[in-house]
Amino acid sequence: MSNLKYRLALIGVLIIASVFALLPRDVEERRRRPDGTFFDTTVTRVPLKYGLDLQGGMHLTLELDDSKRPITDKAQAIQQALTVVRNRMDGFGVSEPVIQQAGADRIIVELPGVDDRERAIDLVQDQAYLEFKIVDESQALERVLPRLDQVARQIGGTVPAQTQQAPSQPSARRGLEGLLTSGDTAGDTTAVASADSAATRDTAASATGGPFSSLLQQGGMPGEYYVAVANETRVTNLLANPTFRQALPPGKEMLFGNDTTRIANELYRAVYVVDSRPIITGDYIKSATPQQDPLEGTLVQFELNNEGGRRFRMETGRNIQREMAIILDGRVMGRPPTIQSAIGTRGQITMGGRDLQAAQDLALVLRAGALPTPLRVAEVRTIGPSLGQDAIRRGIEAGLLGIAMVILIMVVYYRFSGVLAVGGLAFYGLTTLAFLAAFDATLTLPGIAGFILSIGMAVDANFLQFERIREELDRGKTPRLAIDEGFRISWSAIIDTHVTTALTAAVLYQYGTGPVKGFAVTLIAGVASSLVSSVFVVRTLFQVWLARTRGNQALSI
Repeated sequence: MSNLKYRLALIGVLIIASVFALLPRDVEERRRRPDGTFFDTTVTRVPLKYGLDLQGGMHLTLELDDSKRPITDKAQAIQQALTVVRNRMDGFGVSEPVIQQAGADRIIVELPGVDDRERAIDLVQDQAYLEFKIVDESQALERVLPRLDQVARQIGGTVPAQTQQAPSQPSARRGLEGLLTSGDTAGDTTAVASADSAATRDTAASATGGPFSSLLQQGGMPGEYYVAVANETRVTNLLANPTFRQALPPGKEMLFGNDTTRIANELYRAVYVVDSRPIITGDYIKSATPQQDPLEGTLVQFELNNEGGRRFRMETGRNIQREMAIILDGRVMGRPPTIQSAIGTRGQITMGGRDLQAAQDLALVLRAGALPTPLRVAEVRTIGPSLGQDAIRRGIEAGLLGIAMVILIMVVYYRFSGVLAVGGLAFYGLTTLAFLAAFDATLTLPGIAGFILSIGMAVDANFLQFERIREELDRGKTPRLAIDEGFRISWSAIIDTHVTTALTAAVLYQYGTGPVKGFAVTLIAGVASSLVSSVFVVRTLFQVWLARTRGNQALSI
């Protein structure tokens, strides 16, 4: 009798714990405002999480892009890219994103609840490689223009039909300008681009009539040039040619700015000659946060770590009164500011007319780091919320129908013993859902299928037990002996089926992706609960019946 009390007490504890795990509670969630920004809020709900197929969202398949440069170690590249993408998605405000490797060179990204297709694609592909480089002031480009024109002729460059006149007195353009602010040490001061002084510098045209030089117009400061937007593609193609790049001044490179200016009713884009070697890169960024300023608009404030701060202070101290280009993914962010004094660990990048969402995304990728290898989207699928709601409804209907049929069969075929099996089935359902909630698992549509499948497994063990009990009763044994023998003899078959199913589910979990993994998680939880309910709970219910009847009543089975 004491053994029965312990068994009942353990079952009671498991039921109470399961109910507690499923009670609605306050859960912190990140939700999106209409303007695209995210905010943290508290909602009260059952702590079960829905996957992509139930909640709706996006499924992306990314692969390594080796079209720009060869990848020597794909295994290392995919692992580094996986870490960067996971860090970005964790800060994107997505509930339960799935980021995992598929094969040797692919990454699967599942974003439940995300409906902004373009933004999600840009976020996972964006390099966000930040560099700070000094703008050339030695007029190195002018000295090699004849050589560049000669190379341009050799590779097929042509003189434009109409040479544009040099823009005079360029205005103070802020655009998407990099603005560095004071650091956290006494020697740090603000470094701001002085557009007025730059406008007074020599702005004479540097064109010599060649196929390349005729496309350039000298800007208002050393190292700055303008290219008509109509000629931008032509210049871009020349700069992409390896032979042409080799003819550039040693240790220098030409980079386009990201903003344009209108002069004489025509759009121009700035291009800058900068040192090839950066004085510092975004690898040293410790934090980055989006902000909105009444005067400067949207901006991203960043902070460097201690090592980055020391390097930045030393390099900017060497280049006081020189312009420093802030470069993001190969584009100069606005007009380079002039370094007024040594700059420490803090700075900011102004976003011009861009919205807060753009600043939020830039801050996110700066914090997560740049991708070590470019990624391209191999496949993208969008699942609407209506499909998810329909899947939930149909899954619930299928589950209820399956449970009803199992209950009907067990009660009709096994009578009173079938009622005890239904009691074990109720325990199974409660503990399985509690297992998923307690271990923070995500419920998917295949997971619901796994749950329904394990319902059949939950009563399959009871079939083995009950048939063995019937055989023992037919041999003339008492109900108590028949029950003991039925559970003892069927134990080996039950444990074999449950262990083999659990091993299969473990393999699916280890090597599966997305919905397959959701199916495996639910199946493992169902197998564990099924074993406990069919062997421990149902036998305890039989023992309660035997204790009440003292074994003097015929067993209905």
